[in-house]
Amino acid sequence: MVLKDILFLSFRSVRGNKLRTRLTIAIIAIGIMALVGIFTAVASIRSNIYNNFASMGANGFTIRNWQMNIHIGGGNKAEKGNKNEDKKKVKTSQRNAPITYMEAMAFRSRYGFPAKVSISVNGGWMSTIFHQDKKTDPNVRIVGSDDNYLALNGYNLDVGRNFNQLDLESGRNVAILGMDVAKKLFGDNLKHVENNTVRLGTVRYRVIGVLKSKGSSNLFSADNIVLTTVNNVRRVFNNTDPSYQIGVMVNQVQQLDEAIGEATGLFRVVRKLNVDEANNFYISKSDNIAEMLMGSLSKVKIAAIFIGFITLFGSAIGLMNIMLVAVAERTREIGVSKALGAKSIVIRRQFLYEALIISLWGGILGIALGIILGNIVSFLMSTHFVIPWNMILVGVIICTVVGIVSGIYPAIKASKLNPINALRYE
Repeated sequence: MVLKDILFLSFRSVRGNKLRTRLTIAIIAIGIMALVGIFTAVASIRSNIYNNFASMGANGFTIRNWQMNIHIGGGNKAEKGNKNEDKKKVKTSQRNAPITYMEAMAFRSRYGFPAKVSISVNGGWMSTIFHQDKKTDPNVRIVGSDDNYLALNGYNLDVGRNFNQLDLESGRNVAILGMDVAKKLFGDNLKHVENNTVRLGTVRYRVIGVLKSKGSSNLFSADNIVLTTVNNVRRVFNNTDPSYQIGVMVNQVQQLDEAIGEATGLFRVVRKLNVDEANNFYISKSDNIAEMLMGSLSKVKIAAIFIGFITLFGSAIGLMNIMLVAVAERTREIGVSKALGAKSIVIRRQFLYEALIISLWGGILGIALGIILGNIVSFLMSTHFVIPWNMILVGVIICTVVGIVSGIYPAIKASKLNPINALRYE
């Protein structure tokens, strides 16, 4: 009997037991749907997290000197361990050497990785800003920045514009206010803030923009800030040996490690470090929260695999029972087939193909439902439509294995039936 005839008989037998076939297909489909659906949803959530954190600066890193890192409380245990090791190689005076303006500018001009680079410098942490008879508390942070600072630090403009080239080159007195500062000085109506003036000490600044609210962190309010240009801070503020901060934002989070490696090598050259000297600067990544959430999603994946395995294990047992029942019901049919000359291998293939057909139908249904279910999450999170090709392939392989494992014993049992006993079976 040729393969086409065996498949025809298998399809006919599957269609002849519609209720049992549909129940088994449904059980298998639920297991595959759980796997594919959760993995599709996780892919959508992952994309959404990376996109959101990218807009907040999570696809970037910062280069600062070690002393500045200590002041802001940076560094985890591993980084502190590395810091202790580095102290053996670098003198304290060299280690805390500030990053100069020339070093920062040299890095920006020579860094060839496809990324945005921002130079910034602290103008003061405890400043008071005045407007007419109103003033802020003496806790406003002044930052000298450039036109890339907003993008790298997750800020957006609510009113006005960013710094232009003339602002940056001339260092003229222009400022962008954080939302807390703007509301403290101008109230809730911010329509007329642009082109108004504020005063810092005896120096007046023209307001060119207001930042959208970003919220507070454990260190300070991100909205209690005033931005001006780097050249303005250099010209107006009397800071002794300020240390400049270099921010870098890559296009994709996946490029972060490569970009850090290239930046480390270049900045060692800029800082004129010898091969046997440790780094006298600190690089901090901004994607720690994103990576933490990715770790939580990995636990969800493990749970999905466990749920899918339990469901598929149950469906495999159910499919095997159905195939055993089918062997018992069709004993006389098997006896007639053998009496007409059907070989044991033909009977074995027929029942094995039946199990495969049922399992693959359940897999196809489960994959379709899983993609739909997972992309409902994509729709709710406003991310793109996701087709998990890897999980589709895994689902097909799993269903094939389930069909073979569930059908091989009933198929062997059917093929070993004695035709004379089978014909006499009631």
